[in-house]
Amino acid sequence: MSENNLNDYTSDTESSEDEIEPKLKYVRLSNGLQSILLKSSATCIAVHPKFICLGSHWGVIHILDHQGNSIEGKELKAHTVSVNQISIDSNGEFIGTCSDDGRVFIHSLFSKENNLHLNLGRLVKTIALDPHYYKLGSNKRFVIGDDKLTLYERTFLGSLRPTVLCESEGLVRSMCWGEHFLAWSSNIGVRVYDMIARCSLGLIKWEDHPGLSLDKFRCNLRWADSRTLLIGWVDTVRVCVIRKRSNIELANRDLPEYLVDPVSTFQTEFYLSGIAPLDQQLVLLGYPKELDKNHKSPRPQLYIVEYRDNDCTDVCTDSLSLRGYEEYGVNDYHLDVLLEENRFFIVAPKDVVIASPYDLDDRIQWFIQHSKFDDALEILMQNGTRNILRHTVQSVGIDYLDHLLNRGMYDAAGRLGLKIFGKNPALWEDQIYKFAGVHQLRSVSPYIPRSLESKLNPHIYEMILYEYLKLDAHGFLNLVKEWNSGLYNVCAVINAVLEHLLNCEVDKNIYLEALAILYSYEKKYDRSLSMYLKLKHKDVFTLIQKHNLYGVIQDMLLDLMDLDHQKTIALLLEKHTISTDKIVEKLRENESHLYLFLDEYDKKNPKGNYHKELVKLYAIFAREKLLPFLKKSDHYPIQEALDICQRGKYYKEMVYLLGRIGDTKEALELIINELKDKEHAISFCQEHDDPDLWNDLINHCVNKPDFITFLLQSIGTYVDPTPLVLKIKEDMEIPGLKNSLVKMLNQYNLQVSVQEGCKKILVLDYFNLQKKLVKVQQKGLSICDELLCGACHRKLIEKDPSRAAGVAMFNCKHAFHVQCMPNKMTKCAICYAKEQK
Repeated sequence: MSENNLNDYTSDTESSEDEIEPKLKYVRLSNGLQSILLKSSATCIAVHPKFICLGSHWGVIHILDHQGNSIEGKELKAHTVSVNQISIDSNGEFIGTCSDDGRVFIHSLFSKENNLHLNLGRLVKTIALDPHYYKLGSNKRFVIGDDKLTLYERTFLGSLRPTVLCESEGLVRSMCWGEHFLAWSSNIGVRVYDMIARCSLGLIKWEDHPGLSLDKFRCNLRWADSRTLLIGWVDTVRVCVIRKRSNIELANRDLPEYLVDPVSTFQTEFYLSGIAPLDQQLVLLGYPKELDKNHKSPRPQLYIVEYRDNDCTDVCTDSLSLRGYEEYGVNDYHLDVLLEENRFFIVAPKDVVIASPYDLDDRIQWFIQHSKFDDALEILMQNGTRNILRHTVQSVGIDYLDHLLNRGMYDAAGRLGLKIFGKNPALWEDQIYKFAGVHQLRSVSPYIPRSLESKLNPHIYEMILYEYLKLDAHGFLNLVKEWNSGLYNVCAVINAVLEHLLNCEVDKNIYLEALAILYSYEKKYDRSLSMYLKLKHKDVFTLIQKHNLYGVIQDMLLDLMDLDHQKTIALLLEKHTISTDKIVEKLRENESHLYLFLDEYDKKNPKGNYHKELVKLYAIFAREKLLPFLKKSDHYPIQEALDICQRGKYYKEMVYLLGRIGDTKEALELIINELKDKEHAISFCQEHDDPDLWNDLINHCVNKPDFITFLLQSIGTYVDPTPLVLKIKEDMEIPGLKNSLVKMLNQYNLQVSVQEGCKKILVLDYFNLQKKLVKVQQKGLSICDELLCGACHRKLIEKDPSRAAGVAMFNCKHAFHVQCMPNKMTKCAICYAKEQK
């Protein structure tokens, strides 16, 4: 059996833009059949899972295997003219044939004892063997059709007993025996007969077809299953179901148990040469109603349709190139089917073609041929290795990969590689060189395995890096960052970069950064650090932290501070591998860096270290921090700090420092003469609470009317304003003098009133507390049984009355027996002794 080129059987619904997946594949039956058809023509066919029976124009029955080879010794020369029909029992042991020569043959393929030969002397168009004809002890029934329908049964004694099942309906042209039901066609329609109940289930009459000679069209009958009958006649299809009548119907009438229910009837645009079931669809062998443009017979067509109610939908249509089709009519074609295998046998006088549904391998092959690789892979992904013999995910994936590369879809090819090959190094390595051949290793680089457990040959990674090195600097840098250095020979890549830098004029810094990373992989950290610093790249801090290079950076501190002082200081304060003294010594070359470091250092180590340096640095770089620092710290030389502030004329800081060393007079002068801050002067005098300082303030202000006004309004709250008033010159004009005096007197009266109120409160509190003290001291004190005498150390309270004595207790809670106390003792002996010591 050889497979024809699928171009011979093309789908009429194909379009050049989107080809439709075919449902059937076709194979031309050849081998011994070819020589048979060269000598004669096929007139009918009957198929069985074990063999094929082909009837010829010369009346010979050819028994073939499913590859088209003649089975030796099984050829039957049964008739003298064309064989009309062949019937095979379900077990494949008996075949029945009929012909226009009036002869009927029942032939056993395995024993000659059961052969049967009838010569009826009239045209016999159709024959049907009982599907259970092979069984021992059965009636071995068969039915033949001519001008009437006759059932033949073998009797107990071996003779045949004929029974006419139907007559007077015209010539019986076709017949089909199912499990328990027989269907045949005659001039008036199709009748179904119950072979168990021996009764007709009904007649489906033909419809009128004006202008057509109905006897020129063969009725095609097929049992889809034991209860479903398919009828194809002229251009009409009927699907009938044999079902039981309801109990009500059976009770009210004398009716057969079963009835024929036509569930679907529809017309086609072609004449019908055959009909067969395919799952929930129908396969129709059609003959176009119109001749072709050369007025010859057109190609027959095989349709797959879905039916519903009284309508159908084409699923696919295939035009068949059968040998000699130009000379044949609708009745010259036959269709038979092996239901178990869904194999359809299409017979023409000079050709036999087998159609069968595409299996998974066929579908995959079709998708590959039509460049629909995604669909092919989807089938493989869904089914795995189940029912797929010729294809694998890898084989289809490689074809797809080649297809994408040929079309220049390099990135898609790379993604496909990840999907198909995953982390399998062997599969990747076989295909990676295809990308290298078209200089597209960059396209596949994101998808190849990168883990050390599934790494490829190091040479492959080096090839990819070299391509990036030449064509994509940024991509090269990213790969150096992302890839594990164990995937390739780092030394070889470094050499390639150095060689490339000799002739490189653009993107030089990018290559230098990559080189710094590569040096770190080689543990040449000094080169790597110096290169990062040269590039002023902040990844240097990551490198230091990752490889714990804190001890190496001592000589690079200034460069690191220039690059990013915050990260540098954070590194130095986080890890204490370099002493603070060495850091300060290195940073003295740049006072700005030193200030930044010591400022952060002092926040985390507020112990007073380096406060001397900080005073100077704050004075230079952060004046706003100087005064708060001077106030909070006691760890700097005050005189040096004062000198620094004097050089910078930082008067507020000088005032604070002068106040700390006791030179309040000079400090007050600075406030009045330099700062000219009246409120500060008042608060300064209040803070130090020195009468001489207030006098100095008054003396400094007596010649300044504005200051006098301010003092008159403010000083009364703190000191007696009389000295200020007495020192005012008689002829001095003072703005707002009246209001200032009124405010001063109010403030002074308030001050006096507050003082008197406080005095009353204090006196009252004194007497209350004195009274409370006397009352407490006059209260009795309790003595418990365990209390001991401070002199004899016996219990104060004796249970023996003869030894009972008086007890004396002092306010200090020490107690004594009266007889144990010295005469005229008014103080506690214990407390008095302690005082004397």
